[in-house]
Amino acid sequence: MYIPGSFTIALLMTIMSAVFWGSWANTYKATRNYRFELFYWDYIAGVMLCSFGLALTMGSTGATGEGFIANLHQANYSNWICALIAGFIFNIANLLLVAGIDIAGLAVAFPISIGIAVVEFRVQLRVF
Repeated sequence: MYIPGSFTIALLMTIMSAVFWGSWANTYKATRNYRFELFYWDYIAGVMLCSFGLALTMGSTGATGEGFIANLHQANYSNWICALIAGFIFNIANLLLVAGIDIAGLAVAFPISIGIAVVEFRVQLRVF
């Protein structure tokens, strides 16, 4: 696992993550006549491939911590399945949010989806 060696590197990585946080909206603006929802599927695939690439390269370097592959070997397969299901649900929720924004606009779709998420989260807290 990569652990920043100094505060400056950690701050630089934080700033870069903030810059790339809105990259999906900026890259969508660069594509013309491409459906919003279909672009999000392509974006999900690209982010997943980049994440695996960074995990296998940068995630396996550094003097401290364990590498990515070593961490994978320590986890149970049930944890892998739970992580994959959670990622699938998260991406479906984001896709539905994006479709809702495309249909109803940001001012309507975002509060409704966040309201549903908060209610579901409270229900899940009561279950556990």
